Amino acid sequence: MEREVRVRFAPSPTGPLHIGGVRTALYNYLLARKLGGKMLLRIEDTDQNRFVPGAEQYIQDSLAWCGIELDESPWKGGPHAPYRQSERKPMYMQYALQLIDSGHAYYAFDTPEELDAMRARLTAAKVPNPQYNAITRSQMRNSTTLPEDEVKQLLESGVPYVIRLKVPRKEEIRFNDLIRGWVVVHSSAVDDKVLMKSDGMPTYHLANIVDDHLMEITHVIRGEEWLPSAPLHVLLYRYLGWESTMPQFAHLPLLLKPDGTGKLSKRDGDRLGFPVFPLEWHGKDAETGEPTVSSGYRESGYLPDAFINFLAFLGWNPGTQQELFSMDELIEAFSIDRVSKSPARFDQHKVRWYNEQYLRAKPNAELAQYLLDALHEHGVDCTREKAEQIAGVMKERVAFPQDFWQEAQYFFQAPESYDEQVISKKWNAATANALAAFAKELPAAAPTTPDDIKTLLTQVLEREGVKLGQVMQALRVAVTGAGAGPDLMETMHILGNEEISQRILTAVERLSTRATA
Repeated sequence: MEREVRVRFAPSPTGPLHIGGVRTALYNYLLARKLGGKMLLRIEDTDQNRFVPGAEQYIQDSLAWCGIELDESPWKGGPHAPYRQSERKPMYMQYALQLIDSGHAYYAFDTPEELDAMRARLTAAKVPNPQYNAITRSQMRNSTTLPEDEVKQLLESGVPYVIRLKVPRKEEIRFNDLIRGWVVVHSSAVDDKVLMKSDGMPTYHLANIVDDHLMEITHVIRGEEWLPSAPLHVLLYRYLGWESTMPQFAHLPLLLKPDGTGKLSKRDGDRLGFPVFPLEWHGKDAETGEPTVSSGYRESGYLPDAFINFLAFLGWNPGTQQELFSMDELIEAFSIDRVSKSPARFDQHKVRWYNEQYLRAKPNAELAQYLLDALHEHGVDCTREKAEQIAGVMKERVAFPQDFWQEAQYFFQAPESYDEQVISKKWNAATANALAAFAKELPAAAPTTPDDIKTLLTQVLEREGVKLGQVMQALRVAVTGAGAGPDLMETMHILGNEEISQRILTAVERLSTRATA
C-alpha cells in the first residue's frame, strides 16, 4: 500500500520568519497539495535559551497571510499532537536509551573544561576542525572508556552527562537527495553529535528524527544549510530501525544577496533597502535591548499572491515562459525535479514587478478600496464611483496600494506648484492663450466623455493656430501640477469640466509672468 504523502515545516521560535523559511514552507505546501498529501507544522523549541516571545504567533500569522494552509499544527491540532517539541519532551529519552542499548550511543561525562582541553590539544596538533569523534572519544570520560560499574555509579550519583551518537570510524553514508542526486559522506567527517543534553532536553537531531518518524513524514524539504546534518540523520534512522520508512530528502538552494556575495540573512533586512521578512517584526536589539522594528512585505504594500509567486521562482521554474501563477496554478505546475541545486539570487526589482502585475489584474472596484481607505484616513470625501474611475486610470502607473493616494492627490486638490522643467520648456504666450480659450469654452460645451474633451481641445487649438503636441504637457501641468501621469483626457473627464476650467485659468494667471512670445 502506497504511503500518503506527508510533509512538514519545522521552524524554531527564535525570531521573525525569514523569507527563506517562507520559501521552504511554500515548496513543502506545493508538493503536498500536488501529490494529494498533508502538510503539518511543528515548532522545534528544544533550545529554550533562544526562545523569543511572540515568534510562534508571528510564524502563524505569516503563513496565514501567504495563503499556506496547514493540515496539522500546534494551533489546529491533529492526530500526532502535540506539535511543539517542548511538549513532547518525555518521549525522547526512550529512543536515546534504545540507541545506548543497541551500542549506537553512549553516555559522556566530560566537563566543559575537559572539552576545551581536548579541542586545545587537537588545535595544537594542527588537527583541522577539532571534534568529538570515533578517534577522540577514546581519550574522554564516557561509557566507551570507563568501566561499567563506574558508569553506573556516575549515573546514580547524578553527575551531569550527555548522550552522544556513536558514529562509526570508517563507513560511507549514502542517501539520494531529490534535488542533488546521490550524496556520499565518509563517517570520519561526522562527529559524535549530542542527542540528549544534560538538562534532559533532546537536541534538534534526535527530536527531529523521532518526530518525523512518529508523524509519518514522507518528504523532508529543507534548506541547504541542513545538508551537512543529513548523514547523521541517515545514521539515526538506520540505528533506530526506521531506515525502510526514512523520508526522502530534498535540500533547497541558498538564497543569495542581490549582488550574489553571500547568503541573504535576517540581518540583511532594512540595511539593504528591502524587507527580508513577510510581516513587520517588532523586536529588541541584541546588544542594547532597545526596541527595533524590521519592515515586512505586507506592511510595505506587497500583495501576498505577488510575494508567493516571486518566492516560488527563487530556485524553481516551470519549464515554460509563464511567470504569473495563482496558488492553484503553482500547485499544478510544481515538481521537485525542477528545483535547481544552484543558489538563487534575490532580485528586489522582480518582486516589485510581480506586485505591479497583480495590482493591474485586480478589478477597479477592489483597487478603489485602497484609495477610499487612504482618503478616509486623510479626511477626504469621495464617491465609490469616482474612486473606481481613478483606480482605473492609475493602476498602470502604481506598484503598491499606497501609491493610489500618493500619486492621485491632484484628483482631490488643485496644484499649488507646477513642474518647473515643463514650464521652462513648454509654457509660452501662445500656449497660455490657447489653454485659456479652451478653459473658457469647457463649461458651456460640457463634453461628457474623454473623446468629447479631446475633440473640443482640438477644435479650439485649430482656431488658435496651435498644434496639439505643443500644449499637451503644459495642459497636464496646468491640471495636475505634474509633467507625467495617466491618460490626460481620462484624468480631465474624472475631474469634471468646471474643475478643469478653473485649474487651467488659475495656472494661466499664475504663470503669466513666465510667458514669452
